[in-house]
Amino acid sequence: MSIQTIRHFGDPVLVTPASQVETFDKELRVLVRDLTETMLNAPGAGLAAPQIGVPLRVFVWDVDGTLGHLINPTLDLSTDLQEGDEGCLSFPDLVYSTPRSMRAVAKGLNMHGEPILVEGTELLARALQHETDHLDGILFIDRLSSDDRKLAMKEIRESEWFGMATAQGLDPKIKVSPHDPFGRGL
Repeated sequence: MSIQTIRHFGDPVLVTPASQVETFDKELRVLVRDLTETMLNAPGAGLAAPQIGVPLRVFVWDVDGTLGHLINPTLDLSTDLQEGDEGCLSFPDLVYSTPRSMRAVAKGLNMHGEPILVEGTELLARALQHETDHLDGILFIDRLSSDDRKLAMKEIRESEWFGMATAQGLDPKIKVSPHDPFGRGL
């Protein structure tokens, strides 16, 4: 196991949809352990494989003291919404109120290829949605209102970490979410 470098906004891997996992082997189990160790070290409530430069549909979470992981997830979301502060390890120190569904049911596989179902409300629902978005190349700033996105982009441009990404020649992109933003952010 080892702690990996977390990719920051501006890295193209963060806006590229991840590939389905097809092989459930030792390499995948090492990836899940590395994601978990990196997330706990950061610390964060979740971490997706693209955030460490691995374009696979895998993420981990640590919510209310419960660790978990999900591979090749699909989500069923409630129509009732929650509004709450959200941040991301790929956007150090950036936190904005972000609309999410209050409840999420995630279906996927564990690291051994066995089916699992995770049901969550509030923070766990938020984490499941946030990390699944990463696998689809969607960033939490894509879910912000137009005004908040402008403020977030200003804050990002002024950050120390963003200067490092642009110095490496990475061209940041903001994608419009293909998911229903519940009438916000478009």
